[in-house]
Amino acid sequence: MVVQVALSDAEVDRVFHALADATRRDIVRRTLVGASSVSELADAYSMSFAAVQKHVAVLEGAGLVSKEARGRTRIVRAEPDQLDRVRALLDAYGGLWRGRIDRLDTLLAEDTPLAEDPPLAERPPDPDR
Repeated sequence: MVVQVALSDAEVDRVFHALADATRRDIVRRTLVGASSVSELADAYSMSFAAVQKHVAVLEGAGLVSKEARGRTRIVRAEPDQLDRVRALLDAYGGLWRGRIDRLDTLLAEDTPLAEDPPLAERPPDPDR
């Protein structure tokens, strides 16, 4: 079974690279609650404004947030549609693995001892023991 999603391999790489960093995950969480300016986001972290701008740029490159100019201010918003596509990808992989585990369970349940191997209770005692 091949997992088909609305994301290219390059997009998947960018999304998971972006989400691999705790600060970027936090920025996504904050912007899901409500849009924030880059300055407001920068105030929440003990790093430079430029560092927060770089984090936002990585998230924007992955399609997880978008920036909108309002005068000299840049407003950052989460992109829930991209998060939905990522969730669909993870759900597809989860379904793939659940299916494989279910098939393995079925195979193991069907596995019966060979006719030449009597159950342990019916075997004669081992004289060497």
